[in-house]
Amino acid sequence: MYARFGLFIGGEWRAAADGRTSAVHSPVTEQSLGDCPVASVADTEAALAAAATGFAVWSKTPAFERADALHRIADEMLRRTDEAARMISLETGKPIAQAGREWALSIDQFRWYAEEARRVYGRIIESRVPGGRFEVHHEPVGIVAAFTAWNFPAALIARKVAPALAAGCSTIVRPSKQTPGVAMVMVDCVRAGRLPAGAVNLVVGPTEATYGPLMASKAVRKVSLTGSTRVGQQMIRDAAATLKKVSMELGGNAPVIVYDDADLESCLNVAVPTKFANAGQVCVTGDRFYVHERLHDAFVEGFVKRAQAIKLGDGLDPSVGMGPLISADRLTEMERIVAGAVAAGAAVATGGKRAGGFNAGHFFEPTVLTGCTDDMSVMAEENFGPIAAITRFSSEDEVLTRANSTDMGLSAYAFTTNPARARRTVTALKAGMVGINSFAMAASEAPFGGTNHSGMGREGGVEGIRDYLDVKSSQMVWA
Repeated sequence: MYARFGLFIGGEWRAAADGRTSAVHSPVTEQSLGDCPVASVADTEAALAAAATGFAVWSKTPAFERADALHRIADEMLRRTDEAARMISLETGKPIAQAGREWALSIDQFRWYAEEARRVYGRIIESRVPGGRFEVHHEPVGIVAAFTAWNFPAALIARKVAPALAAGCSTIVRPSKQTPGVAMVMVDCVRAGRLPAGAVNLVVGPTEATYGPLMASKAVRKVSLTGSTRVGQQMIRDAAATLKKVSMELGGNAPVIVYDDADLESCLNVAVPTKFANAGQVCVTGDRFYVHERLHDAFVEGFVKRAQAIKLGDGLDPSVGMGPLISADRLTEMERIVAGAVAAGAAVATGGKRAGGFNAGHFFEPTVLTGCTDDMSVMAEENFGPIAAITRFSSEDEVLTRANSTDMGLSAYAFTTNPARARRTVTALKAGMVGINSFAMAASEAPFGGTNHSGMGREGGVEGIRDYLDVKSSQMVWA
């Protein structure tokens, strides 16, 4: 399956320099999907050299030409939607409809940044010097290294590559070893943009052969990561040696507040499918559900009923609502989280164990825990799986304090029909993104990212291109 692609360096697909490959396994069948080339240090160094060559040309390409190129990429991505959605589902196990929506969001990133390329504006500042003025303009920062996770293997790459290209940067993409095929399809679509060789490169391989050389290279001036907080902390330390720009979207532990005036049915209708989308392996999904005591019992009943109706299975089956976890390790982790919560006094309202009826695959039942308290790890830590932890609250001040009792600050949500309460909640919640009566935070036109231990920088919106630009000011004086 991967033989038609490989590593992408200097505008060409190639095998690893030493011929090494590694099997990629399906989370549904646990069987090999194919053998993927494994980059060596020599391959990564070749990608760095190609990116330098590509940057020399691409950075000087006029913005309107860059915009046209991004639109051509988006056109090709649209043409290959079915192929891409299938690859996403094969490698992640997520339902094919969710895979299709992810690819559509990825296309939208290229469309959005095609237009943003035309709108990187400077400004004129009056000088104190007679006959002088300051001019402020922007330049591409240089070579960008993009490190992405497996849970949204297309969207995460698009969020990095599209703004980098729009700004005039060249890029080296290093995707997760669990989802290399999605990255290959997207990079193959990039060829339709007719970019200079080396403007986009792809290496797949172990940390010592890919991450190490990229982080050590002085030529790489910007790194972008989607991953865990632990990895982000290490990246900041490694980037300090060469003073690279860093932006990162890290873990979350999102609270969901259901006030006593919430529209319960509307809340449940969006909360349950959102929670169990991609088997809960979503950084911005709700983990901690704070439900007002007046609605608590009805909320739990409705949540459980909807969770039990979700069909598990192979994501390529259109009738499936939830696929497997990405690995056997994640299954073990879900069991540990549930066992710890029950030992601490929580109750399993539904799920809580590996799904029966499957001969293979990493399937875990949609799980609802009740009676949770803030000191339980299921509330205090991101579970990154299909586990909804539910607790009660009685007052607005109480719940806002509890919701903010975390080092994470990626996303937060609240459901209310009171506009004044909604405004107070948005102001009070410590998160980079807050949804009121909605979980729809990932849009190309809006900034996406967190605060505190959830990261820094933004992807999407007009803000998303700024981390790929340096600001230059000049003063011109004419006698």
